[in-house]
Amino acid sequence: METTPVLIVGGGYAGLASALFLSHHGVPCVMVDRHYDISILGRARGINPRTMEIYRPLGLEQAVKEAGRPFEDEAGVARCSTLAGEWQWLWGGDDSSRGLPELTAGEFGMADQSTVEPILAEAARKAGADLRFNTQCVSVEPDADGVTVVTEDRATGERRTIRAGYVIAADGFRGKIREQLGIDRPGLRVLRNFVSFTFRADLSDIITKKALFWIIGGPGAMANGAFASHALPGHWGIGVTYDPAEESPEDYTDERLADIAKQLIGRDLPVEVVDKAAWVEAVGVADRYRDGRVFLVGDAAHVWPAAQAMGANSAVQDAHNLAWKLAAVINGGASDRLLDTYDAERRPVALELADLIVRSQQARFGPNPEDDPADPIMCILGQRYRSTAMVGAGHEGVFGETVQQEARPGTRAPHVWLDHDGARIGVHDLFHDAFVLLSASPSWVEAAEAAGVRAYQVGRDVLDVEGAWPGRYGLDGDGAVLVRPDGYVAWRAEGASPDPRGDLAGALRTILN
Repeated sequence: METTPVLIVGGGYAGLASALFLSHHGVPCVMVDRHYDISILGRARGINPRTMEIYRPLGLEQAVKEAGRPFEDEAGVARCSTLAGEWQWLWGGDDSSRGLPELTAGEFGMADQSTVEPILAEAARKAGADLRFNTQCVSVEPDADGVTVVTEDRATGERRTIRAGYVIAADGFRGKIREQLGIDRPGLRVLRNFVSFTFRADLSDIITKKALFWIIGGPGAMANGAFASHALPGHWGIGVTYDPAEESPEDYTDERLADIAKQLIGRDLPVEVVDKAAWVEAVGVADRYRDGRVFLVGDAAHVWPAAQAMGANSAVQDAHNLAWKLAAVINGGASDRLLDTYDAERRPVALELADLIVRSQQARFGPNPEDDPADPIMCILGQRYRSTAMVGAGHEGVFGETVQQEARPGTRAPHVWLDHDGARIGVHDLFHDAFVLLSASPSWVEAAEAAGVRAYQVGRDVLDVEGAWPGRYGLDGDGAVLVRPDGYVAWRAEGASPDPRGDLAGALRTILN
């Protein structure tokens, strides 16, 4: 019997990100996935600035940007009856900047899932994660002290028993672990069933300007399909809907898919189908994210339509939130109670997004796209938490009035540009593997160092290059803010204290115990 602190079931975005973040925190983990390797289907386009913020301090930003280079000249969404026909730009047919330098050092990335997952896998392996593809999870049996998992090598049929301290279920919308644990998805709605496929064709004389994707069909629905480019030159992707009451994905042979591609393109030209997969567009959120020693992340925990590109990004952010907490508990720095805050923080965000994104898609793909109720920047950078993993969170609701909020507990630490050892960085580049205290006061920095907390004195260790620190953090020269490894404010001191060490130690006890 093997043993591992954490076993991850599923090797998509959520599973690979979980493996990467746990390994970054020094937690050994095993990931199993039933697929032979990472899929080449170009799914889940777009890396939002919050996710890029997370990748930056891990040294992955440049690789992710390079992965998005094939999509650099894409912008906007167009509607048409066929690609060879006239296009109607629904929005964004320009090449506007993808940076938000006033709000974050992270920039929108154009890469898709097929190009980013190999980057995550390589980084996770380098950090020590054990990734096992072509390996089926046969059973998961949790108990009070751990989880017994049986896996099977799909090539050899060899079975292994692994004893894990915890299991992360990243096995997707159709994953069995959630069902086995009896976790419901109240109000789950299946909106549409899709067959997606990647094909090779020369469309250079038809597509002279690339959109993010094309909606091929009439207003109100993707009546015929959605069309998008692929990272590989000359490769394209199509998603078409089908009625499962009348047919199945097996009815979509390569020949039929090639004919569909030609119909949507509007030309009879050579088409070679490369890969295909069936998936469900649905909306629903699990009624709990934790069951003892098992946690749901990504599509296993929540699903919604692709509008706003928040599915894969939310999966990464789920994993990021959970990983530091598991690491703290496994390494003996926190009590088990900390793990309950994963559900308390991420599930309300999912419930809010699920409702908002459905309404957004109805507006964006309908006759009046200007009625879209979602503010994409707020959805990405304005998410707020309330749980016992912070002290003094007084807000109500997931989103506030503005994105750029003062550094209050439960909010994402406000962005400022800093000079650190002669390099220009964003403040979130400091947050990734430990709690961090920021203050202009030497007494708070000394208290943090005495408590074993990483600290930076603003004006000495890091320089506020644009003078934004006082206004964005709302602290006088004697105050301090404690930021969690995921970049969220855990606690703040408004000013000087007669006992800074005792105050900081008390805050940490509350947060971690």
